[in-house]
Amino acid sequence: MNYHICIIVPSLSISLSISCYLHEKIFLRRKFLLREMTAESDIKKIKSLQKENSQLRHVLESMKNSPLIVGHVQKVLKDGRLIVSHAPGNKLLIPPRPDLTPEPGDIVSLHGQSFVIIEILSKNIGGRVASMELIEVPKVSFEDIGGLDDQIEAIREVIELPLLEPELFEVIGIDPPSGALLAGPPGTGKTLLAKAIANSTNARFIHLVGSDLVQKFIGEGSRMVREVFRLAKVNTPSIIFIDEIDAIAIKRTSEVYKGDREVQRTFMQLLSELDGFANTQGIMFLAATNREDVLDPAILRPGRFDRIIRFNLPNEEARLMILKIHTRKMNLKDVNFKNLAKKTDGLSGAHIKALVTEAGIKCIRERKTQITNMHFERALLEILDKEHNVKEYIYS
Repeated sequence: MNYHICIIVPSLSISLSISCYLHEKIFLRRKFLLREMTAESDIKKIKSLQKENSQLRHVLESMKNSPLIVGHVQKVLKDGRLIVSHAPGNKLLIPPRPDLTPEPGDIVSLHGQSFVIIEILSKNIGGRVASMELIEVPKVSFEDIGGLDDQIEAIREVIELPLLEPELFEVIGIDPPSGALLAGPPGTGKTLLAKAIANSTNARFIHLVGSDLVQKFIGEGSRMVREVFRLAKVNTPSIIFIDEIDAIAIKRTSEVYKGDREVQRTFMQLLSELDGFANTQGIMFLAATNREDVLDPAILRPGRFDRIIRFNLPNEEARLMILKIHTRKMNLKDVNFKNLAKKTDGLSGAHIKALVTEAGIKCIRERKTQITNMHFERALLEILDKEHNVKEYIYS
C-alpha cells in the first residue's frame, strides 16, 4: 500500500511570524541568562565589598586603640586633602576620607603613626588643649610593674570594674566610683600604674601635668579644664590623669595673692567638672601627688576621689622584683640580684630603673656583650652618690 504525505509550505507571512517568534525567544533567553550571570556577579561583588567593609571597620577600630594625636584642621584643599596642625609649628598634609567631611576649624583625631583621620571631635575643644594633649592607649601592662600588688588590686576595683563591668554596680544598686588619687614619694610607680590601668581597660589616656593648667591670663586655666573634660566625653572610654595635681589643688587660705586667684579659679572649675561628670559612664578621673598633705580638703572628699591609693618606697622583696622586671630582656652574666636588692634600700622604682640603664651603658662603654655584677655595682655607687648629693643640697 502506498502512502502519500502532503507537506504544506507555509506562506511567507507565517514563516516570518515563526522566525520572529523564535528570534525573540532566543533573545529573551539570552537576556535572562545575562541578567542571571550579572546578578551572580553582583552578589559576589556585594559579598566582597561587605567583607572589605568589615575588614576596614576592624582596622579602623584597631587604629582607634592605637596612639592618637589630636589635630586642628587649618585648610581643605580643592582635591580634598587637608592641612592639619597637631603642635605649634607642625603642620601635616592629610589625605581625605570619603566618609568624613571635616571643615576648617574642626578638631580631628589622627592615627599616631600614619596620621590618617580617625574621627571628627567636638568643635568646642580649644586649639591649645587639642595641640598639647596626646590621647593613647598606653603599652604599659601590670606585668611591667613590680612590688605594687596592693595598689594594683585597689586601682582595678576603682577604675577597671566601673569601665568594664558597670552592670555589677547596677545589680547591687550603688554608684560606681568616679576616680582615685595616687599619693606617694616620687618614682614609686604612680604614673606607671595609671598607664597600666588605661591599657587593661583599653581606654584613651589623657595625660597632663597640673602645672599645664596654671595660666597667667584670667580664665585661661579654667577654660582648659573644661576643654579637657569635653575631650574625654567625645573619646569614651577615657581616663583623665592629672599628674602633680597639687599645683592647682593646694589648700586655700584667707590670704589670697594676685597670682593665686587664677589658680583658685582653675581649682574651682576642676571641682565643678568632677561633680558634673560623676555619673558619666565611660570616663574616670585619676590624679597623682607627692604632697598629699598640702591638698585642699574639698578635693579629697568621697565623690571626687572615692579612693586614695598610697605608695611607699619598695621593700627588699619589691626591689628584687623590680630588678628582675627591668632586666628580663638584658644579656646578663652572674648577676647577684638578691645582694643588689639589699644594697638598694631607700631607693625608689625609678632609681632602680636608672640603675639598670646605667649598668647597661657601662657595659656598652667597655664594648662588652654581657652585663656582669661588676657593672651593676659600679652603677649603684653612682646612683647612691647622686642621691646623696641631691639630699645634701636640699637639706643644706
